[in-house]
Amino acid sequence: MKILLTTVSPNLESELDPRFGRGAYYLMIDPDTLEWNAVANPAIQAPGGAGIQSAQFVVNQQCDAVVSGDFGPNAYNALKAAGILMYRFGISRTVSEVIDRFKAGQLETLDVPGNAGHSGRGRMR
Repeated sequence: MKILLTTVSPNLESELDPRFGRGAYYLMIDPDTLEWNAVANPAIQAPGGAGIQSAQFVVNQQCDAVVSGDFGPNAYNALKAAGILMYRFGISRTVSEVIDRFKAGQLETLDVPGNAGHSGRGRMR
């Protein structure tokens, strides 16, 4: 099994990034063997559609599940259509905490999408 986590840096000691489409890095890991690799999010600077682009990245990487803080409706629908499980990291703050909670079956599965527009555009200041 391969799961993808959104992280703020490309390593196993990283803190988690709550943004799926605009998270800084994607860390892909096998929770059983702990083999992993990380890549900078290729959609982070997209002017629009970062969630959809990120969902396509997950599909292309053949991940079975994604763990993040939230998923917008477009990303949620694309991942769901591809049969990819989605989890919220909840109280976890680091990669190791997520892996431990994932293996123990303690992560919240996502049944509905979160809010759209995590890029900051359109927010009142």
